[in-house]
Amino acid sequence: MRIAMLAPISWRTPPRHYGPWELVTSLLTEALVARGVDVTLFATADSETAGTLAAVCPRPYSEDPSIDAKVWEALHVAQVFERAREFDLIHNQADFVPLAFSRLVDTPMVTTIHGFSSPRIVPVYKRYQERVSYVAISDADRHPELRYAATIHHGIPLEAFPFDPVGTDDLLFFGRIHPHKGAAEAIEVAKRTGRRLVMAGIVQDAEYHARCVAPAIDGTRVRYDGPVGGEVRTRTLGGARALLHLISFDEPFGLSVVEAMACGTPVIAFARGAMPELIEHGVTGFLVDDVEGAVDAVARIGEIDRAACRASVAARFSVDHMADRYLALYRQLLR
Repeated sequence: MRIAMLAPISWRTPPRHYGPWELVTSLLTEALVARGVDVTLFATADSETAGTLAAVCPRPYSEDPSIDAKVWEALHVAQVFERAREFDLIHNQADFVPLAFSRLVDTPMVTTIHGFSSPRIVPVYKRYQERVSYVAISDADRHPELRYAATIHHGIPLEAFPFDPVGTDDLLFFGRIHPHKGAAEAIEVAKRTGRRLVMAGIVQDAEYHARCVAPAIDGTRVRYDGPVGGEVRTRTLGGARALLHLISFDEPFGLSVVEAMACGTPVIAFARGAMPELIEHGVTGFLVDDVEGAVDAVARIGEIDRAACRASVAARFSVDHMADRYLALYRQLLR
């Protein structure tokens, strides 16, 4: 089986710190290669893979301002379809633009929909749904006007997330500094519960950060560590009493939620989007409706068995489970 895996080019594959789409693309690619699948990864030239790397874009456009996103995305997507006859299947992880090329080739195509940045992009998905097989990353993110071949949750390499059976007394915010991700709400919960808050992630909305987050960062009660990767990332995820994931949008998945639970850290989240699919209420964390509910949940966090958090991820969100589901889908389509 010869697979063309089309990654986004906003970040490197795998990303150095932030880049959830690129991370999932990398994890799936490497798992498929380990199973003997012939995978060509179409990504930025600085990407890393055990498969075959194909690249026209030298660097990620979110890291290098000299890279024009529209120009290099056009070149990046075009090279996959120019080589379509070399592959049994094209797996698109790079949003909606590649759909417009799908009728120009005979090669079957799978598109993982990582979320809808705006309702305005849905018409593109509707136009090509007869040609392309869509995968949802959660049942919550299935659009009612689209047909799907499967729902396949993201998986993570459990061995990369050491289990911390104790953690600390600190609360954790881990994600983009953006109103959607609930940074200000996390600060409020930490303040009302008298716990220190550790924050990690990129600043995606500078105005929101300056107005709602930065004034609270004092290095003592609220500490901001910036974007973290590697061993620091896993130590941060595991070294908390609980992860606060107080989102104000219907999040399609939530990798940091699964990663935290893999380390043994329970999650307190607003019950929106995919959160009820990821978190077992009262077992791996708490699903709440507002800040008051989150404050109450912090007081109950001692009820959660950290080993149960890791066991849940091992059973439901492993890379192996994700790769097996995708392989089964590929084989079904190729039959």
